[in-house]
Amino acid sequence: MTKKKEAAKTQAVKKEESKSKEEKKEFDRNVAYSIEEAIQLAKEMSKEKFDASIEAHFRLGIDPRKGDQQIRNTVSLPHGTGKTVRIAAFVEGANVDACKKAGADLVGSDDLIAEIKKTEKTDFQVAVAEPTMMKKLGPIAKILGTRGLMPSPKNDTVTPNPAKAVEELKKGKISFKNDDTSNIHVVIGKKSFKEEQLIENYNTLLSTIKRIKPASAKGTYIKSANISTSMGKGIKIDVA
Repeated sequence: MTKKKEAAKTQAVKKEESKSKEEKKEFDRNVAYSIEEAIQLAKEMSKEKFDASIEAHFRLGIDPRKGDQQIRNTVSLPHGTGKTVRIAAFVEGANVDACKKAGADLVGSDDLIAEIKKTEKTDFQVAVAEPTMMKKLGPIAKILGTRGLMPSPKNDTVTPNPAKAVEELKKGKISFKNDDTSNIHVVIGKKSFKEEQLIENYNTLLSTIKRIKPASAKGTYIKSANISTSMGKGIKIDVA
């Protein structure tokens, strides 16, 4: 290794140590901060060069193996997530024009189903369907199901009013569910959001999670919570 490379390596190590020391001054992993403090820290500590997402993570006191303790719901975040959501609407008749006006990116019935079956391409993040269309989705059920795109009454994506569902999704309505380790992970906005917007989104999500606590879940329901940017460190939040 040349002297020039050694000097560069030493400088990089010192820079990393300096950054680590600075973070320790302003961030303590053992402290549970208020949501206001946590949001401020997450934004200040973010090193991403892009407009990173702000994520909320909850560890719940549920048994994910029991059907009656599964957490699956929707929530309309007041300020959205900052992400552009592409929506496919499987509808017929008057709902076609209604969904287009509501902002759906892909709208159709047999034609849209045939196209997806042929290409296996799903250039959308959410699928909405009117109830009468569900039996027609059989040929592409496996494609949609394995990608988590199958419309479901549980997250309000199967509805007799698909245009309203599209409109709400475009405004910031999202679905969430627990994973196999009893955790929930939800994007609540972007780093560029005002702190007040992120706090309001977080509190709306927290209220929803508390409201849908399973009756059979015993002990502490929300065991822990933290906030982080896409690539940042988790900051504990006081949810007592």
